[in-house]
Formats: sequence, C-alpha cells, structure tokens
Amino acid sequence: MIAFILRRLVQSVAVMLTVGCIAFLLFRYVGDPVNNMVGQDTSLADRALLRQQLGLTDPAALQFARFLGRAAKGDFGVSYQYARPVGEIIAERLPATLELSIVAALLALAVGVPMGVYTGLHRTGLLSRLVMAFSLIGVSLPTFLIGILLIVVFSVELGWLPSFGRGAVVALGWWTTGLLTASGLKSLILPAITLALFQMTLIMRLVRAEMLEVLRTDYIKFARARGLPNRLVNFGHALKNALVPVITITGLQLGAIIAFAIITETVFQWPGMGFLIVQAIGFADIPVMAAYLMLVAFFFVAINLIVDLLYYAVDPRLRIERGGGAYGL
Repeated sequence: MIAFILRRLVQSVAVMLTVGCIAFLLFRYVGDPVNNMVGQDTSLADRALLRQQLGLTDPAALQFARFLGRAAKGDFGVSYQYARPVGEIIAERLPATLELSIVAALLALAVGVPMGVYTGLHRTGLLSRLVMAFSLIGVSLPTFLIGILLIVVFSVELGWLPSFGRGAVVALGWWTTGLLTASGLKSLILPAITLALFQMTLIMRLVRAEMLEVLRTDYIKFARARGLPNRLVNFGHALKNALVPVITITGLQLGAIIAFAIITETVFQWPGMGFLIVQAIGFADIPVMAAYLMLVAFFFVAINLIVDLLYYAVDPRLRIERGGGAYGL
C-alpha cells in the first residue's frame, strides 16, 4: 500500500512539472501584457523599462525556473490586470468555484446514481424510457444553451431565481459561502443545475449500463437461485460491483466540473475562477492564466490520487494481485 501511494505521488509530481512547462511555454508568447497596462502615449523607453521590471526580457529558461520556484511556494507573481498578487485573487475566487462545483457534483450523484439503478432494474418500464429520453437532452445540448434556457424560463418569465451573481455571502475566515444566506442559495440553483446536468446524465447512463452488465453475470444468477431476496441481490451484490468503475469516472468528472466551469460561470456571471480566467485571457494576464492551469492540474492530480486509493480499497482483486506479485502499476 505504501509503495502504491509513493508511486502515485511520484507520478503526480511528474504530471505537475509537465503541466507547468506546457502552461509556461503556451502563455509565454500570448499577447503583450505591457500594451494592456500602459496608455497609448507611453514612450518606447517606458515600455521597455516596464517589460524589464516584469522580467519579460529575461531568457525563457530563467523565467521558467523562476516560475517553478515561486509556484512551489504558492507565489504566482503579480497580476498584470489587477496589480495584485495572483494568490490573493485566486483565494478570493476559489470558494465560489469550489462551492458551485461541489454542489453540482453532489446533485449529479444524488440524482444520477438512483436514476441509473432504477432504469437498470426497470429497463422496459415507461418511466425508465422517459428518463432515458430526457437524458439525451443533457448529453446533447451545450452547457451555455442550457444555462440560457434556464435563465429565460426561471428568471425572465417566472422571476423565481436571479439570473446572475452569487448573492449575499458570509465570510468564514478567508472562506466565503453563499449557502448560509437565502439569496446565496437562490443564486446557486440555476448555475448548479446547468453545471450538473451533463454529469448527471453521464453518471446515470454509466450506472445503468454497469447494472445491466452485472445483472447478467453468473454469480447474480446463482444468488437468485439460492433464493436471496431481490433487494439483497440488486443492492447488496449488483450495485456494489456496478459502482466500482463508476468511482473512477465520477472522480474524474469532479475534476472536469472544476476545470470546465468556465462556461457556466461566464453565462451566470459567477465570480469564480472560470470567470477570472476568461478576463485574464482577454487581458493577456499571463501570471493568472499560468496559475489557473497549475491549480486545475493540481485538482485533477489530487482527485485522481484519491480515486486510485478508493479503487484500491473497494476492489479486493487489486490488493490480491499486488500482494501476490502478479503485476504492479
């Protein structure tokens, strides 16, 4: 177990270094931030001096080494757009994105898993067919269109929910949350549904497919032949084994929710990291863009590590194979 964790940690460090290199090389040549920081009347000498103060005239290798050294300490420099430390800006936006992503992930799991189990157990029922037909909407429609439709119906026509913003928030130390205020909860509903809908349908269809596959196996037929109750067979044996591959997909989808919340945050003007990166790209704010990619990569690596450990704990075959020396990862 310890060797498995150490191996995964080494791989995680290698992934973070690779992402850092790609992020730096990609955004090293995107636009000229000096043009966005000064006016048209600024002389060439002043522009050159500012570029030198920002370290943009240093060799690329030196800039990359400096970037990695600061990133290891959590220091991503100063934002070209806001003239503030990038760490402070991200710390202000991170709670909004994590709150939205976690609520969307919980919503996708709370609805997707039960509906996947139901449609797997009652695949010929009318309700199952309606649910499967409805799931095509979540898979087919783009996220921005879903968000716009929800705004038109529930904000413009019915006037039930706000169409933008995060609402009132409560500060808990450096963390801010809207879950403790009425306006914050109302503001969270539409973006959370928009972000969760695709993941919800994906999880539902995956659970359904796994349930159908497991229900056809011999050990399920043997359990029924022994006279075990259907509830025990369906939920004690079939569902437990069907959820093993779902753990991996769900974990990766949580990382995807955090990374690809950009569209949802832009549609609803949600003050999170996704909306921040859109503004940073328009301003060629290289420190913010590089920090965002590094942070997203860290989330993916951390979630993938947790998923591997859960997979290792849930599936006894992995422990037996590694213990017997059959093969290692």
